Amino acid sequence: MRVKVDFDECESNAVCEGLVPHVFQLDDDDFLQVLDDRVTDENRAAIERAVLSCPKSAISIVED
Repeated sequence: MRVKVDFDECESNAVCEGLVPHVFQLDDDDFLQVLDDRVTDENRAAIERAVLSCPKSAISIVED
């Protein structure tokens, strides 16, 4: 599984970065970057929190 971001919906609010900074990061131009899109047993709960916390519902977890 992997993280998918709908960049047309994303407003770069950085909620996800605050929850999972090793996966999500805003760049110098305030655009969201996905640093590592792999969903593992270790990071799944944190990524699921980011998915649920996204104000624009722009983040999802998809099958490879």
